[in-house]
Amino acid sequence: LLQGFQQHPEIPFAERILNGFVNVTMNGVKSNILPINILNKYRLFILKFQRENIMRKKILTMILISILVIGNIGCTKEDTNQPISRTEIFMGTPISIRLYDGGNQKALDKAFEKIVEIEDAVSINKENTEITKLNESAGIEKVKLSDLSYDILKKGIEYSRLSNGTYDITIGPLVKLWSIGLEDARVPSQDEINNTIDYIDYNNIEVNNSTKEAFLMKKGMEIDLGSIAKGYAADEVAKILKQEGVNSAIIDLGGNALGSKSSDSNWKVGIQNPFNDRGEVVGSIEVSDKTVVTSGIYERFIEEDGVKYHHILNPKTGYPYETDIAGVSIIADNSIDADALSTLTFTKGLEEGLKFVEDLENVDAIFITNDKQIYMSEGIKDNFKLIDNDFKISN
Repeated sequence: LLQGFQQHPEIPFAERILNGFVNVTMNGVKSNILPINILNKYRLFILKFQRENIMRKKILTMILISILVIGNIGCTKEDTNQPISRTEIFMGTPISIRLYDGGNQKALDKAFEKIVEIEDAVSINKENTEITKLNESAGIEKVKLSDLSYDILKKGIEYSRLSNGTYDITIGPLVKLWSIGLEDARVPSQDEINNTIDYIDYNNIEVNNSTKEAFLMKKGMEIDLGSIAKGYAADEVAKILKQEGVNSAIIDLGGNALGSKSSDSNWKVGIQNPFNDRGEVVGSIEVSDKTVVTSGIYERFIEEDGVKYHHILNPKTGYPYETDIAGVSIIADNSIDADALSTLTFTKGLEEGLKFVEDLENVDAIFITNDKQIYMSEGIKDNFKLIDNDFKISN
């Protein structure tokens, strides 16, 4: 346990747990001992962290580039028929990168360094990140952001505006109030909800493109970029891998890569069954140079008095959205777009969500409803292959 936390200090509470270890000498041998009070305090940590990982949205990016575009690549001992892969925990979820054609350990090093850089800039679960500083300065002063943080923030504002506020990156206070997926999750009182939603409004974010400064106009506001940060990370990793001569790779930001090579030009990707364990699919599609992001309301919820409350919260009412959608997969060119849209489409419901996607260029969606019906945008219908006959294609 100690070794794991030392290797991954980015894990929530890791620093506090490490500080709880004391060095003692037993028969001349120095040992690390965890005091019983610290052990009791964090005894549920591993189960909680594993549960949070399961709840995270899955982001799967496939890169497939013509060798002619890349040019000649120098071979190393690592350039074998076996994929080069690495999995580490960042942004609260296992992140796996597998290189199938081209690249080496140096490429993986650069990719994970970029992920660390992004997490250190925009995470709200770490101290002294740019976004935590922005939240702490709400109603007080402007905060200058790096190009990285500013770009993600602007993208979040763009999708908040596109959704007319049904998707709102200032939802942070409401997410904290419910804490769905955490040990202290609860159904708040109506007064608590009413007080909290007053802080939610993306229109109260001021940005300056010249100075890259941002200001939250109301004290108590909090930005949460978790719905798009992993997508941004996947896009940045894809750029790095291409620069490093990688011709074929899978970037999995969610702990459940369902991709397999089906031909020289495409990947076969399974569409997750939202009702069963991860790895069980309802069907598959074949894609190349695309991102597939899947999200579902059954991944994270609390139950009180026989009522289930899922984690996709309505910033207008303060309660979870009432939706007939159990899961949605977005297929797009860019991960940051697919990441945001997988949440945004939930806020629209099936009919409006499907129409919304149809109006977007180079974006497709597969919706799975609570009664196991499958609805698809026009661009993906001929691609989808049904595997589980418990489900029915309905459009």
